[in-house]
Amino acid sequence: MSRIGLVLGAGGAVGHAFHAGVLAGLAEVTGWDGRDAEVIVGTSAGSVVGALLRAGLSGPDLAAHSTEVAMSEEGRRITARGDAARNDQPPIPTRPQRRAFRGASAPSALVRAALQPWNARPGALAAAALPEGRVPTELVASGLRPLFTKWPDRPLWIVAVDLERGRRVTFGREGAPTSTDVASAVAASCAIPAFFAPVSIGGVRYVDGGVHSPTNADLVSGLNLDLVVISSPMSVARTNPRFAPDQPARRLARFRLVREVARIRRTGIPALTFQPTDADLAVMGLNAMDPDRRADVTRRALESTRLRLARPDASERVSILASAPTPRS
Repeated sequence: MSRIGLVLGAGGAVGHAFHAGVLAGLAEVTGWDGRDAEVIVGTSAGSVVGALLRAGLSGPDLAAHSTEVAMSEEGRRITARGDAARNDQPPIPTRPQRRAFRGASAPSALVRAALQPWNARPGALAAAALPEGRVPTELVASGLRPLFTKWPDRPLWIVAVDLERGRRVTFGREGAPTSTDVASAVAASCAIPAFFAPVSIGGVRYVDGGVHSPTNADLVSGLNLDLVVISSPMSVARTNPRFAPDQPARRLARFRLVREVARIRRTGIPALTFQPTDADLAVMGLNAMDPDRRADVTRRALESTRLRLARPDASERVSILASAPTPRS
């Protein structure tokens, strides 16, 4: 019986849809159910999807919900509870609210970075320098609160960044703060700087885990796993160079992912990555928070996943997935 780790990266509403297509494609082609992952690492949008998997929502149901087609009875029950809790919430804005600059979010972090520049990560430094966002993260958390009475028994690691110290924190992992619940941890992981307001947990302010890394896949290196599956909506597959405004950021995300995957493989664990192709990017657009693209992105990611899994260089890893526990009915 194979032990599979699942890493779900950042990417906003569009990234959520990409994850749904990838997970549905994995279930269709290999029979592997993302709910059976030995450990799930979720960052930002990936933390939402990871929490939904641990709540019992399958990959195919995630895709069905995204594309507004019929779900399983179990999927309908789960989403109905979350949707009911969100009924009194306005929709999440598609762009940051304009506001006058009134100072950095965490000036003390900027001072610390100036004194210890060798410890400063560029993303964390940028998050500290930006003004606080104003969109409440309860728009993200409200739909998850009814789904959890406690932290899941199976490992769910949710990544956020301590805004003042600029360090990565992994909720749900041994040694992480325990004074929180799944919904609040996910809200912290999704708190995009200058868009969402930081989330306070135990007196500490947290922002989006993507500030540290779009995937944080290195967290699974050294675990006793047979395979790590990584869905990375913010990077780009190895394709011909494109001239688009998002390319520098996507190339940087790919560079970071390559380094994280190399670290995983050095510990003897194979990895299977899913990154947007040119065809995917044409559907995903440039605004990661655009909900109108969800259905098309999910359908496109499903097709790309089928093609990815059919490649000869993926056959060994597909066989590992196929030998994993049989999905629940």
